[in-house]
Amino acid sequence: MAFLADALSRVKPSATIAVAQKARELKAQGRNVIGLGAGEPDFDTPDNVKDAAVDAIRRGETKYTPVSGIVELRKAISDKFKRENGLDYAPEQTIVGTGGKQILFNALMATLNPGDEVVIPAPYWVSYPEMVAICGGTSVFAPTRLEDQFKLSPEALEAAITPKTKWLLFNSPSNPSGAAYTATELRALTDVLLRHPHVWVLTDDMYEHLVYGDFEFATPAKVEPKLYDRTLTMNGVSKAYAMTGWRIGYAGGPIELIKAMDMIQGQQTSGASSIAQWAAVEALNGPQDFVENNKKIFEARRDLVVSMLNQANGLSCPTPEGAFYVYPSCAGLIGKTAPSGRTIESDEDFVTELLEAEGVAVVHGSAFGLGPNFRVSYATSDALLEEACGRIQRFCAACR
Repeated sequence: MAFLADALSRVKPSATIAVAQKARELKAQGRNVIGLGAGEPDFDTPDNVKDAAVDAIRRGETKYTPVSGIVELRKAISDKFKRENGLDYAPEQTIVGTGGKQILFNALMATLNPGDEVVIPAPYWVSYPEMVAICGGTSVFAPTRLEDQFKLSPEALEAAITPKTKWLLFNSPSNPSGAAYTATELRALTDVLLRHPHVWVLTDDMYEHLVYGDFEFATPAKVEPKLYDRTLTMNGVSKAYAMTGWRIGYAGGPIELIKAMDMIQGQQTSGASSIAQWAAVEALNGPQDFVENNKKIFEARRDLVVSMLNQANGLSCPTPEGAFYVYPSCAGLIGKTAPSGRTIESDEDFVTELLEAEGVAVVHGSAFGLGPNFRVSYATSDALLEEACGRIQRFCAACR
């Protein structure tokens, strides 16, 4: 359609949203479908956070807010960065957006010119390259390997950087793989970045609090203080506090970048919801036992899913350190015949046949830039996970 902008031709719809929609449609038709495609916790928002929102409504905190966020939330974000990450961001170095997506989008919009490149490790969250494309930049994918737990190697990072590189877009723990980087592993990457002073780091720490065992979360600007002046540290309340629908993301970074993002947001949405911001103040400043309790539940679910998927014919599933996803390989089933009689020629074929045969909705790995794999979200009940993994085992056993 000639009326539409050329930028739309560079952008694909979200595969994860498409899978969730397909699952909803099949359920509406009466199919027994288990959806393991959604990236959101199945827990309810903590009561103290909900109460803070109700209190804000009753106090009349229902007006426009400053574009970058209410003072109380920016102070809470500044305190959080200092307390949990050892990062000194003054409140005026922080910004609040309508979800982490808006933070990422505004940072890219504020900095990318045509021809600028953004290095993105693969597999990657489906929205990263689409945001880069809308903002006029070019994505350069740095591949990872299952054998390395899907972690970016310094060699792959070095190979991806060119004189046109503007950002490394870095996500740990990772959506879709769950891979999380230790401080030592990060140091190997930051050493590469020190050799390329024109490259900035946009770090997506949204799954920071969902790390398991004795794993300790680390973030690039803390590991290498020399990168502080060219790092935007992004986070949010969505995953850790089960606040996906409240739509609050935030970031800390150099003041000039924050001001540029503020200017874009001022012409775009203005401030995020006042009520959601007051809820986020309570999430960051209030008791944190909710986070710890849920982490234990997620860890048990991860272990259940990894164990059951590794017992399925043709699947290989590494154990990730964080987030609430696993990213198994279905390479052992490529070329086999599904129960429908059709040949499985790709990971997309695998997830399509699995949905039709067993009513389990997962997302194909090629949507995340690396296959033949698929992403399973284990942010649902143990009973549903056991049932879903049992169906996956049955489907794999039926492939010939």
